[in-house]
Amino acid sequence: MPTDEYRCLNCKRRFGLFLSYSEYGQKAVVCPHCHSENVQRRIGRIRVARSDDSRMENLADPASLAGLEDDPRALGRMMRDMSREVGEEMPPEFDEVVNRLEKGQSPDDIERELPDLGSASGSDDLGGDDDF
Repeated sequence: MPTDEYRCLNCKRRFGLFLSYSEYGQKAVVCPHCHSENVQRRIGRIRVARSDDSRMENLADPASLAGLEDDPRALGRMMRDMSREVGEEMPPEFDEVVNRLEKGQSPDDIERELPDLGSASGSDDLGGDDDF
């Protein structure tokens, strides 16, 4: 059974208290420092584990993709969120592009200013028409 965290509203000090399920809500909680009953239970942070599929599904939600074509800042935020969800180390160029997008620079302007950005050889362009 967990130890619940409390904060005394009189002396402002925090303390932990173990209560069994049968005691919870029945036994008075008293501050061990000033003996006041004027206390508040603190709810701690929780973490929710999600599968890779669940995270990717959330990122691909059509509602979150709306308007990306017209809003470089939103595109930059989405790209940063995706990189966090994937959890893999991204190359420094990724941060450069995302920083520029978040400042409002258009993808076309970024591509013009960073022509070598799409490949190791510098011959690929990002998003241009390929001749096959």
